[in-house]
Amino acid sequence: MSKDKKLLTPQCGYRQLKSFQIAQLVYDVTVRFCDRYINIRSRTHDQMVQAARSGVQNIAEGSACSATSKKFEIKLTNVARASLEELKLDYEDFLRQRNYEQWDRSNPLRQSLIDNRSQNVEEVANWIHQIKKSTLSTKSTTSTKVTYASITANSTLVLLTVACSLLDRQISFLEKQFLEEGGFTERLYRVRKSKKF
Repeated sequence: MSKDKKLLTPQCGYRQLKSFQIAQLVYDVTVRFCDRYINIRSRTHDQMVQAARSGVQNIAEGSACSATSKKFEIKLTNVARASLEELKLDYEDFLRQRNYEQWDRSNPLRQSLIDNRSQNVEEVANWIHQIKKSTLSTKSTTSTKVTYASITANSTLVLLTVACSLLDRQISFLEKQFLEEGGFTERLYRVRKSKKF
């Protein structure tokens, strides 16, 4: 059956999406971060964990429904993106409220973390441990505090920036695909029309 005559489009499988993989890593890091550094009874703890979870779940749900609703896939992918943006603000607030430095774009640790290509929370934790160890061994002339909490929050912000960038590209691709190919209703019309002749 040609592309024009297919009713349901194949699903790519959300587990293969890099945006899903990074969002899932952010979720795992966030759960551990909140359990260690945010009071478990505070609303912030729940909000951060739920925002991270929402990012993951909405990517998965959007991808799962892509065969029948491109419109819904775009909507849910946007919800995932918004949830991760909300989470970024929580990490930025954490740093600001404790007078920790937030890494700027030129900070070499950002690229170091990206180049590390951590696949799971343990690999991120090992990277953070190495960074903390290196800051202890070097005499710093800055007066800023460098703690496990500050390194973890900054690291998660880097991962969130990567995830949001990937989702921006994914949303742009989905919108272009929708404009060019239409959604389920348009495919249904084309298939029914081809059956009449």
